[in-house]
Amino acid sequence: MQRLSGRNRKLLLAAGALAAAYFVVRSKAQQAERDHPPAGRFVTVNGVKLHYLEKGSGPVIVLLHGNGATSDDFRLSGLIDALAYEHRVIAFDRPGFGYSERPRGTIWTPEAQAGLLAEALRQLGVAQAVVLGHSWGTMVALAVGLDYPGLARGLVLLSGYYYPSVRMDVALLTGPAIPVIGDVMSHTVSPLLGRLLWPGFVKRVFSPRPVDAAFRRWPKWISLRPSQVRAEAAETALMIPSAAQLHQRYPELTMPVAIFTGDGDKINHAGHHALRLHRELLQSELHTVPDTGHMVHYAAQDEIVSAVRKIVERRPGLDFPQAAQPDPPRTLH
Repeated sequence: MQRLSGRNRKLLLAAGALAAAYFVVRSKAQQAERDHPPAGRFVTVNGVKLHYLEKGSGPVIVLLHGNGATSDDFRLSGLIDALAYEHRVIAFDRPGFGYSERPRGTIWTPEAQAGLLAEALRQLGVAQAVVLGHSWGTMVALAVGLDYPGLARGLVLLSGYYYPSVRMDVALLTGPAIPVIGDVMSHTVSPLLGRLLWPGFVKRVFSPRPVDAAFRRWPKWISLRPSQVRAEAAETALMIPSAAQLHQRYPELTMPVAIFTGDGDKINHAGHHALRLHRELLQSELHTVPDTGHMVHYAAQDEIVSAVRKIVERRPGLDFPQAAQPDPPRTLH
């Protein structure tokens, strides 16, 4: 009886700790939403509400953030303002991030997100755009280029993950995506653990540069809300299979592609990803930003704006190398 009583006490303590964590997380998340309400507009596509920031006029540039971020990442980096001088900039919160919904009935692969965003752009009156993605968002940009080539006049890819590779972080960070158990984790321990690890993670993604002063204003608990923690875990789990699926189709791309990488990127190794993609896409240009890590859009805004302008103003066959054309069909006799 005494042994059973001791076990019960431990269960009660664990339950109490989870309950306390739940109320702390809920309080922090609610406060973050009060302090940082939606700053943009909403468009509803097939019942899914998407939040986006919009600024400027002219040729359209669509911005797609990475895993764990929101459209606000491009605002803080200064990239939205830099591009908006000459372009209409639309920066989406991808499904499950920021203030965009992510219904559980859909597996939000890059292709699924590309379809949702293509319809959103149609509703916003956009017939063609340069699509820029950062990190996980590059896979969505590539899916737009592959599945909606008439929409994507060109791609700008920053610090992307393009080819499957062994990643230890996948096994460590996918827990909140597991049904039931993941819901408990995302509402209790995972956000608190994420807050504890936040300084080291941010230092790593910016390394070898120091953390940008603008990013220090990032609302941490927007990224640590349970809904976004679950989305982050789901995208981590989808990362390797998505790259495995997409990379088989890269030869189908025909539009110009500007590839940016930081030579000190500790998240996505430049040699395995950016350089390999550049070699595969004959119509691509590779921009390696020296002494820079994963967050190249905080260090190379001028170069990114120049690459976007070059795509918008391109003269086929002159400004960018031409894409390899498929061999003509052979007739069998």
